[in-house]
Amino acid sequence: MQTIELKHPLPAGTFPETCTALGFFDGVHRGHEEVIKRAVAAADEKGMTPAVMTFFPHPKEVLRNAEAEYLTTLEDKKERLEMLGVEILYLVQFDTSFASLTPQQFVDRFIIDLNIKHVVAGFDYTYGHKGKGTMDSFPFHARGLVETTTVEAFRECDEKISSTAVRTALKNGEINKVSHYLGRHYTVKGKVVQGEKRGRTIGFPTANVEPPLKVLLPSAGVYAVMVEKGNETYCGVANIGVKPTFHQDSTEKTLEVYFLDFSEDIYGEVLKVEFIERLRGETKFASVEELISQIDRDVENARSVLRDS
Repeated sequence: MQTIELKHPLPAGTFPETCTALGFFDGVHRGHEEVIKRAVAAADEKGMTPAVMTFFPHPKEVLRNAEAEYLTTLEDKKERLEMLGVEILYLVQFDTSFASLTPQQFVDRFIIDLNIKHVVAGFDYTYGHKGKGTMDSFPFHARGLVETTTVEAFRECDEKISSTAVRTALKNGEINKVSHYLGRHYTVKGKVVQGEKRGRTIGFPTANVEPPLKVLLPSAGVYAVMVEKGNETYCGVANIGVKPTFHQDSTEKTLEVYFLDFSEDIYGEVLKVEFIERLRGETKFASVEELISQIDRDVENARSVLRDS
């Protein structure tokens, strides 16, 4: 997949005819996949190149100076888009200059000038200054030069699947619901860094995984996980939280992984942690012995979950 980075003002250039899906696509959940698959199918039917236009950083960081909670890193988003058949990614730098474009200016400069001939977007997609452009107004701004396909809300059992719904489920520890929304398990990649090394003193050495900045972790608790290290995959138990048994006032959450059948030095390596099932919430134990007993149970529970998954 080719990535073409763009910013306003758009430089002169020649671009291929594309059928392009528009959206931020954070998490690339099943609703997003429906939009993207429609664009890929339409491109194939019309003999065009399938493309996606997305933006970075998140608009709330630019317009409201608020910290965004990302479900996917840009790297992971690219990987997912390529798996869905996207051949060109237009990555637009979202800044105040771009945000100030009127809906007409956006369509003229970032759709027509890019030779986009067919646009596919969700029913709630907006564009231009303050999001005043909608899919209803798009044909007017395109002046008959661009075809459009509007994809309705993706629902199951009268429940709308959205990035907001995924974030809410993550924060509530509803990891099975997250997996359902995404159509796959939620994953977090991170480098193994030095931790407190307390786990090895109680018989459960863990890898302290540093997640990417601003990526949302599931709620505090203990999870059955699969861990990808290079080309190998291992079963494990992950703990997310502040370790209240050892820390009274800490608020900084950490991600630690205990491998069920692996015990090598992996400092500096990048792990991909795949959250399969939440085993329990975070608990403060009265003693280290009580904690060890619970970890033993967690390990057995994780083995059972992962054996059946």
